[in-house]
Amino acid sequence: MAAPLPLPVGILRLPRGPDSSGSRGFSREPRCDPGQDSRWDSRRNSRWDSPELQSARAALRERFLRLLGRARGRPARFSLWNSVLVDADFGAADVEFLEFQVDSLRTPLGIQGAALLRCSDVLAFSFPL
Repeated sequence: MAAPLPLPVGILRLPRGPDSSGSRGFSREPRCDPGQDSRWDSRRNSRWDSPELQSARAALRERFLRLLGRARGRPARFSLWNSVLVDADFGAADVEFLEFQVDSLRTPLGIQGAALLRCSDVLAFSFPL
């Protein structure tokens, strides 16, 4: 008699928390090294450094982060590639916005208790009113 096949176990990797420096995902260091990237000087003097634009970008980022904070546990609809629509209860997003953690993911193939959706696979997401 053959041994029974082991049941597959899903793996859930939770988003990383803030690092030990307390920066909450915001690095004080530039993303690229000026010595390694020749575009550094052109970006530094570009129109993106205007104080008005920086404050507008900071306000938009703050609104987006507040939205993600308030969305925890609420139903969400994700539009994926190939016109696939899935519904889930929103959980969290990792610091780099590479993945969304969701609960009760309802797909065309069934319901998954918990899952990670790669942001590269998500075209759009919304929260029904």
